[in-house]
Amino acid sequence: MRPLDRRSFLSRSLTVIGAGGVGAAAGASVAESAQATPPSPSPAVEAQRVNERALATSVAFDGAHQAGILSPRQDQATFLALDSVAPSQAALFEALQALSTEARLLTQGESVGVAPIDDPPPDSGILGALDSPDTLTVTIGFGASLFDSRYGLGHLRPRRLDPMPAFPNDQLQPARTGGDVIMQISAGQRDTVLHTVRELLRVLAGRMVVRWTLDGFLGAQRGPTPESSRRNMFAFRDGSANPDAGDPALMDQLVWVQPRSDEPSWAAGGTYFIVRTIRMHVEFWDRVGMLEQQRMVGRDRVTGAPLGGTSEFQDPRYDLDPRGARIPLSAHIRLANPRTSATANQRILRRSYNYHRGVDEGGNLDQGLVFVAFNQDPERQFATIQQRLEAEPMTDYITPVGGGYFFAPPGASGSGDWVGSGLA
Repeated sequence: MRPLDRRSFLSRSLTVIGAGGVGAAAGASVAESAQATPPSPSPAVEAQRVNERALATSVAFDGAHQAGILSPRQDQATFLALDSVAPSQAALFEALQALSTEARLLTQGESVGVAPIDDPPPDSGILGALDSPDTLTVTIGFGASLFDSRYGLGHLRPRRLDPMPAFPNDQLQPARTGGDVIMQISAGQRDTVLHTVRELLRVLAGRMVVRWTLDGFLGAQRGPTPESSRRNMFAFRDGSANPDAGDPALMDQLVWVQPRSDEPSWAAGGTYFIVRTIRMHVEFWDRVGMLEQQRMVGRDRVTGAPLGGTSEFQDPRYDLDPRGARIPLSAHIRLANPRTSATANQRILRRSYNYHRGVDEGGNLDQGLVFVAFNQDPERQFATIQQRLEAEPMTDYITPVGGGYFFAPPGASGSGDWVGSGLA
């Protein structure tokens, strides 16, 4: 081998050093480039970007009144009735406080932990990395049974809160009726509602158990205007004559318990919360002529207008039809709301949903209406209306099978407060 002279050595050394220098410089360039690239956003941030327009709208949980009463109806709902198994009054109050705390978090939206851990995750995760609010509301009500001898609350029972009676055409099923506590959980999407059900039951575990539950939904908004009422399972528009929820004076007259009334002081700002599971015998109804259907209801099935009218929200002008030639005296809309000065304070605020529970043991569709009403006095309002409706022809096509009377307390005042804290 030829001896390596100094020039060759230096030349080769410079080549090696040069190559190393280029590699080091390239490495430095890559590192600097990596540092200059912003870090990827977290899954929660990415989810928020995707759904911020569709799902990011929140409804405040706290306020003088509970949300989900005057709030516009969302498309999806679940009604969840619970029985308390809390061993003491203190345990009951802890459960109610935990319920409000969790509902407050869920209605405002929060990030979900994504780090792998050995313990059970703090959230079911079915909504992904972000529990988007999705207009979620959780409305809490108490049944008369909560004020029995178990918790020493009898002296605080709202004066008009009794178990729901069985009206003449009812076939109430015990397994679908009553409850110590009810929750109306409403949101834009079905998965938001189901997620909320799971998370709220998680915090109530060991202190409350499910008595009955029912899922509700609204039909799509199919016009002709954005204000048009949605249709029920009989294909008629539902809630056309609702009182104006945007009129505070009217709501004070019809919905909210007033201060210095004969009710317990803690009940002021609350309302009586009526839930009725009304099965609609749709196979039977579908065999009835359309003209007969319209005369039973009192409205045009397509437009929703009172018979003889042209638009849904027209006054039916019963004074011009005293003998029922145009709208029969037995029509549902005429009995439900006679529109007289004597019946004006009997009106109720409806917030109902359709339901579908598959088929019964006879193969018939179990579909109908989750009838929901908020009113100041169930005897003066709901029960009086129900008594007028006992003889309407439509009773042949519907069967109330469940539900209950409840009282929705006033809203919580903030993060340290909870719905029902006036009982403590």
